[in-house]
Amino acid sequence: QMNWIPLTTEAQLDEIVQLSETKPTLIFKHSTRCSISSTALSRLERAWDTNESPAYYLDLISYRPISIAIAEKFDIEHQSPQVLVINQGTCSYSATHWDISMDEIKAFL
Repeated sequence: QMNWIPLTTEAQLDEIVQLSETKPTLIFKHSTRCSISSTALSRLERAWDTNESPAYYLDLISYRPISIAIAEKFDIEHQSPQVLVINQGTCSYSATHWDISMDEIKAFL
């Protein structure tokens, strides 16, 4: 069961950086208008079996400026859907579209 934390303010990015100092933190950028994104989201939720890592969910249609801020802060080109793992303040892993795989993500959590 995923305990998504809604990502709705840019201030939360600092919170994510702080959290990532002690545990890798996942960000999932979801486009509610994209079927690939919906598929990636459900695959992620089905395969998720770690409660150790915080997971943030960004509805990027509603919060586009936050998505741009993420791209700038972690120096990762904006894509959607996109998963980022933030570890000790930097992005240690990112994947987009069909490349989003829980097996790969787990190696970075």
